[in-house]
Amino acid sequence: MPKRRYEQREPTHDWQQIRPLLKDSAQITYEVIRPCILGWETPKERAAETGMPMSSIYYKANLFDQAGMASLLPPAPPPEIPKQDKRSLPPHIRQEIVDLYAQYPVFRPHEIATICFVKFNRKPAPATIKLILASGPKSSTTERRHPRYAEIESGKERRRLVIRLHVDGWNAKSIAGYLDVSRKTVHEILRRFAEEQFAGLEDKSHARKKLRKVDIHTIQEIKKLSENPLLGAYRASAALEQMGIKLSRATCGRYLSINRSLYHLQMKPLPRPKADMPFRVERRHQIWSVDIRYLVCTVYRE
Repeated sequence: MPKRRYEQREPTHDWQQIRPLLKDSAQITYEVIRPCILGWETPKERAAETGMPMSSIYYKANLFDQAGMASLLPPAPPPEIPKQDKRSLPPHIRQEIVDLYAQYPVFRPHEIATICFVKFNRKPAPATIKLILASGPKSSTTERRHPRYAEIESGKERRRLVIRLHVDGWNAKSIAGYLDVSRKTVHEILRRFAEEQFAGLEDKSHARKKLRKVDIHTIQEIKKLSENPLLGAYRASAALEQMGIKLSRATCGRYLSINRSLYHLQMKPLPRPKADMPFRVERRHQIWSVDIRYLVCTVYRE
């Protein structure tokens, strides 16, 4: 005789007899809340009978009223999201690598890796960059992203472009090569920005900031001295020092030359009459003397 699938039992509402016959969790929940839903018992009475908390019976009965039998089933698991291989670079990073190399073919792989790390927080290996350049996508543009340094009219915009490239991860050598400017200029711009921030981008005068020793009063005194043709740079410097003005011989000579050229002053001293001999004789053979004031010596070298 085949075994009967369902064994007949006497109908009952006793929970202690019903509970051993239940195996599925959804069926257990339904049997707990069924008397409450049908109005046979209150949740308080059902909680005392089944041992389940009264708050849980309230909660499950409300869910059953809202969703029906679907509330008895366990929640469906969320759909599985396919895992991406973290080792593979996204398409936009691959495109950026190719575009960077098209902009500046002198780029080395580790320089491109640094730019990718700054821009995308991903630092691919140099071997990966070489593989992408060999078999990756084509460049999205063939034009330059930025003009050359000399093609930018505003000095402020020139320096701003250097700072922008440096922030993007470009080193000074690559910036100098791409903008066609000296590396010294790039380092100077970066130094000024590090010290002065955005104030270092403005144009500045290259004039000397040192106070000048020669003022209007000194120039007037030198003009008075330059009217004397017998006065040179050394004597002019000594005369000014007596007035409390200290200037070098070179400075005095330069201003004397400027004044004499500007006012057409006489530079050569006036001819003086020849002085007599201090030891003039009164008779023949009284004294012998030689006037060496106008003696010209000639030295011959072999």
